Amino acid sequence: MLVKMLVGLSGPAYTLGPGEEFDFPQAEAARLVDAGYAVPAAERKIERAVVAPVLEKRGKRGGKNVADTDRDRSAG
Repeated sequence: MLVKMLVGLSGPAYTLGPGEEFDFPQAEAARLVDAGYAVPAAERKIERAVVAPVLEKRGKRGGKNVADTDRDRSAG
């Protein structure tokens, strides 16, 4: 059960401060909540940022600095 700590708690596998969340076995979590050391954590909602894709903008093809491809290349 996921609980949010109200006080600091340390054990052989964890060190938790007030406000931290930890997933304890059901019986241990119930004991901590009953003793007033923790409260059940609200179900966490996963928020994901959604970014609209950026459309690529291209200018006109062909300009003053573009070689003329219509010319006959055999002359020369």
